[in-house]
Amino acid sequence: MKEVIEYLELNEDNKETGEKISTVKVPDITYKSLKNAEEILKQNDLSIEYEGDINKNEKENIIIKQQIPSSGITINSGSKVKVYLK
Repeated sequence: MKEVIEYLELNEDNKETGEKISTVKVPDITYKSLKNAEEILKQNDLSIEYEGDINKNEKENIIIKQQIPSSGITINSGSKVKVYLK
């Protein structure tokens, strides 16, 4: 559970500076191409994390099998969404 909390980067607002941390709902990127998923996450101020080296030209043909966190979850802007590829 500790790993999940750290992964989701669950933090309170920065009380020292009074700065409000912006959040975003995670979009559903399952069964989309890796290239399309990267674009969707970027539009939502999120980044993607996956294992392995993938050629830029291959991204169009690689499909997202699963994502963590799931779609609909609210996380901090700038967080990473881990994906598992088919």
